[in-house]
Amino acid sequence: MMDEHLTPPAAMKWATIADGIEFALLYSSAETGRWTVLFRAQPGSFFGPHRHLGAGEYYVTKGRMTYRMGEAGPGTYGYEPLDVVHDHTAFPEYTELLFTNYGPIAFLDEAGEISSILDHKLLEDLSAAV
Repeated sequence: MMDEHLTPPAAMKWATIADGIEFALLYSSAETGRWTVLFRAQPGSFFGPHRHLGAGEYYVTKGRMTYRMGEAGPGTYGYEPLDVVHDHTAFPEYTELLFTNYGPIAFLDEAGEISSILDHKLLEDLSAAV
């Protein structure tokens, strides 16, 4: 069982996950595969095609995110079910969002094949390297 913990802003370690996108790992579980991050995305940054191998939830605190469901601005909550595919998730302006995923995300190449996996272990490794 994980101990109770508190992560104040000054203790957050920011790591790069994609061009123009950083994350602070707030929680991860090797037991369940669940992870929670705070993303900071620069204007024009984006996530390429990906499939959710676990359901996800997000809450936009600043900025704007656009994807197949439309536009998500400040105060928007979104739920993304297992196996949903997003072709392009873009941040047209500086954006911050809280994101929890209940498993990995598979990034896809041009043929729709898995090119990389984003999971709790990769996030832990990238965060530890900061």
